[in-house]
Amino acid sequence: MAACIPRSSKMSPSLSPGLRFLLKEQNSSRKLLQTLTDFCRRDYTVNAQQAVDETTFSGPLDHYTGLIREGVLREDEHQKAVMQKLDQLHKTLRGYSNSSGSIFTKFFTKPRSPKGYYIYGDVGTGKTMVMDMFYSHVETEKKKRVHFHGFMLDVHKRIHRLKQSMPKRKAGKMAKSYDPIAPVAEEISEEACLLCFDEFQVTDIADAMILKQLFENLFLNGVVVVATSNRQPEDLYKNGLQRVNFVPFIAVLQKYCQTLRLDSGIDYRKRNRPSAGKSYFLSSEADAEAALDKMFDELAFKQNDITRPRVLNVHGRKVRLNKACGTIVDCTFEELCDRPLGASDYLEISRLFDTVFIRHIPLLTLNKKTQARRLITLVDALYDHKVRVVILADQPLEDIFVHEEGAHGHDEGHILMDDLGLKRDEASSLSIFSGEEEVFAFQRTVSRLTEMQTEEYWLEGDRSTKSQS
Repeated sequence: MAACIPRSSKMSPSLSPGLRFLLKEQNSSRKLLQTLTDFCRRDYTVNAQQAVDETTFSGPLDHYTGLIREGVLREDEHQKAVMQKLDQLHKTLRGYSNSSGSIFTKFFTKPRSPKGYYIYGDVGTGKTMVMDMFYSHVETEKKKRVHFHGFMLDVHKRIHRLKQSMPKRKAGKMAKSYDPIAPVAEEISEEACLLCFDEFQVTDIADAMILKQLFENLFLNGVVVVATSNRQPEDLYKNGLQRVNFVPFIAVLQKYCQTLRLDSGIDYRKRNRPSAGKSYFLSSEADAEAALDKMFDELAFKQNDITRPRVLNVHGRKVRLNKACGTIVDCTFEELCDRPLGASDYLEISRLFDTVFIRHIPLLTLNKKTQARRLITLVDALYDHKVRVVILADQPLEDIFVHEEGAHGHDEGHILMDDLGLKRDEASSLSIFSGEEEVFAFQRTVSRLTEMQTEEYWLEGDRSTKSQS
């Protein structure tokens, strides 16, 4: 998160607290907020068509210093040091291509790809902002900027598609072994010579086991990688199942990406900025449910739809949401996190809705670790797509997730320990049982939910204004 200077304008006191932003006058302040949110905020998805106007600035470093001169950002030496490295890579990538079909590569050795960067540090320090600013200035159409979780979902879909396309095994004959990872890496390499990953983290054993081969092939095909993460490379998939098979990937990552630390010690998302009005309620507050009902009704009144259930089609599966109206959906925690939903479901929700109500979030202990992981994934998806949230929870934001020392989870965890042949003491050090990964990731969730309550986030997340412009 960038060091942003908060700015706001007067609003009518007669509006309900959560909706003050909706009738804000459409004047030049919106243009300022657009600039602020694009580069002071975080995970917005950028592609070649959405990139900012590059004609004003010569590159990412010039852009960063320009925003400081204009008073949009406050200078941060840690951000500037990383931006200087990215600016140099931006210059190096001018004219770069990993295409194997060029005349040059037919007659000469393919040029060696430049090293990328792996940028890590605490939450809210501006990692995503500097990467996105770099991305917007790279002069090639063959570039992709994706959330790492979404990228791995796409990889697994490609692997499944290639396996399905193989001829069926004839009865009585052994099937030939087929490794789809190299072809998938080649497909991706043909689509992009630069991949920018936000929130590089590994929690899934299915991802962990294929990363070395996948990225080795991407790098050999000339793909340059720039990634952000809250963990240093050595701590990726820490205490994960079969981590010994994952560790070689770290060496591959460090061979092709230089590690940069961006850690100013400031979470800019938590700095005081104008609030959008109350959007986080406690169950213990009087009339909290009624306040959410009123907010939903006021938002729904502006929709060209009726309040009704919605059924989403996600990769052939039906996901029912009980209460929705247009781009507004009103859900319970049980609906969203107590069912076996995953990133693909949450991405579809983020695509269809610009405001999500989440009611009855309980205290999340280690016994609810699976639900906590789903909430983390849900918030990542909503944040990445600038979806606004209204929350009703049993505990204040900072206290939602409690890590109980010595707790060992519920029966599912015990069953998995038995299946793996692990004793309770042996399993306690593994992140899948200890909840360590959830505790670490939840720091990001708290930081993001804090920012998601600000006025500029809500203004930027109002899709109705975009459709009119």
